Amino acid sequence: MRNFDEDNITQAVLDSLGGCATPRTRQISEALVRHLHAFVKEIEPSEAEWAAAIAFLTRTGQMCSDTRQEFILLSDTLGVSMLVDAINHRFDEDTTQTTVLGPFYVEEAEHFPIGAHISRKSDGLALLVEGTIEDSRGNPIAGALIETWHADDRGFYDVQRDTGKSALDMRARFRTDQAGHFWYRSVVPAAYPIPNDGPVGEMLDAQGRHPFRPAHVHFKLSAPGFETIVTHVFIDDDPYLDSDVVFGVKDALITKLSRIEGCASPGGHEVEPGTSLIAYRFVLPDKTRN
Repeated sequence: MRNFDEDNITQAVLDSLGGCATPRTRQISEALVRHLHAFVKEIEPSEAEWAAAIAFLTRTGQMCSDTRQEFILLSDTLGVSMLVDAINHRFDEDTTQTTVLGPFYVEEAEHFPIGAHISRKSDGLALLVEGTIEDSRGNPIAGALIETWHADDRGFYDVQRDTGKSALDMRARFRTDQAGHFWYRSVVPAAYPIPNDGPVGEMLDAQGRHPFRPAHVHFKLSAPGFETIVTHVFIDDDPYLDSDVVFGVKDALITKLSRIEGCASPGGHEVEPGTSLIAYRFVLPDKTRN
């Protein structure tokens, strides 16, 4: 294999892939080569620009740690995370819509009893979250696992403020009761910028984009016999709903942040007057239907 130029190099690389270990590896490798070469031919980068691109990816990897995943931020802000999510979650319309996991999910979140207060270190407006998990026929799912996490009233996640398991805050795991219900107390989260002090932030600046996400609460929901879903519940009237930097907002996931005037919520839970309420009905897709 010799004498390659811009007209024959792509086919030469494709021809070299005949020994791939699996058909899927070959499919992915061939598509990568075709599209990457087409990209380079379209933009015709200078050698300095290509070196800058490699340096950008190098710095992106160097920014990654146990509490920060710069490559997830890159995928999110380029819309790739939502594209992958859409491809992998072609569920029926009557099930809860999905969105991105985000870079701040932590598997080691503590299990709490229903009704617990999960904000132990953060001040802010009092919040009650009431949820129901059902199947697509409206039957409650008892014992479903809820993993939930959110930012504080200043827009920071626990792992941005401190490190280690003892620092975890505003995140928890619950199980639904026999009626498929769960509820917990916390503080109202704020809109926030994604971490923008690294390569992804530089990219957004160069593209003339802001780094903000609208206020939301994350949920990862699972139960035997059902598809696991990752989703958000967004707070209505947030100024960034139409310009979410990671393209994660869907109308069906926006809910009103109401104010409880009395001493009990619509679900019958005792609260202090003035507590804010997020109430949402989640519907898990049955594995046999997809």
